[in-house]
Amino acid sequence: MSRTAIKISIVGAGFVGSTVAYTLMMRGIASEIVLVDVNPDKAAGEAMDIEHGSPFAAESVARAGSYEDTKASDIVIITAGTNQKPGETRIDLIARNTAIMRDVASQIAEQSPNAVVLIVSNPVDVMAYVFREVTSFPKNRVIGSGTNLDSARLRYLLSHKFDVDSHNIHAQVWGEHGDSEFPVWSLVRVGGMNINEASAQFGDVMADHDYEAIGEAVRNAAYEIINRKGATYYGIAMSVARISEAILRDEKSILPVSVLLRGEYGIDDVYLSLPTVLGEHGVEKVLTPSISDEELEKLHNSAAVLKEARAQI
Repeated sequence: MSRTAIKISIVGAGFVGSTVAYTLMMRGIASEIVLVDVNPDKAAGEAMDIEHGSPFAAESVARAGSYEDTKASDIVIITAGTNQKPGETRIDLIARNTAIMRDVASQIAEQSPNAVVLIVSNPVDVMAYVFREVTSFPKNRVIGSGTNLDSARLRYLLSHKFDVDSHNIHAQVWGEHGDSEFPVWSLVRVGGMNINEASAQFGDVMADHDYEAIGEAVRNAAYEIINRKGATYYGIAMSVARISEAILRDEKSILPVSVLLRGEYGIDDVYLSLPTVLGEHGVEKVLTPSISDEELEKLHNSAAVLKEARAQI
């Protein structure tokens, strides 16, 4: 974006929202960060705590405020909603979070009609659809955090399997950010090699059962963390910061985020994650590389799951 002063507003100052604000501050992505929450004291306390560490970080200002204080934001990040509890799926949150999202959406549309909006609230694919339904924002400016973090988890697990730096692994998870997501094994590259060639080069490290085990570990990662510590927030905060960075710096980076599909792979009118070029206007292009028939079936299944979930609203 051409402006030198970058304003990011975060709606929801819970575990995720406050950690996103902290991560943005540490990475120097925004010059102003506004935290809004239904509990103003919570937002004020989080902002104060972050601000007190500002001498150790890039120059930025974090403050609490109302919706009016979010006016003319470049990016609005929405984390508001009830948290996923042990034993719950993300889809289970639909009824509780839809009403919250509708209220937030109307407020943001009034204050920042030109912002790029990044939805993090779960179930993220459905909540992104709800936000756009309420506001009629252009589809390129309403993005869900999607499977960007799930893809990072996949790269992390593969880096340990191959014992190489995760930066040398290109791998993505597509579909729902939830139980129907799947690793796109046909597109995985390790040092430029496909997964089968790489496995052979590294001593046949990927047996048949490893594919399913790793995919299951990625899908269940959030459940594991929630069962152990009650919530996930560090990983998603780093993921959201990376997405924001790609947009604000007009990087044209390709990240797996949740976008509204209009015919890609024969799927229409549903948000789910595919490789997406991100720039200053949000979504620049959705990519549709060739995948296997099995993966295409999984993608269609994921879309069907999300459409069925949306019908509950």
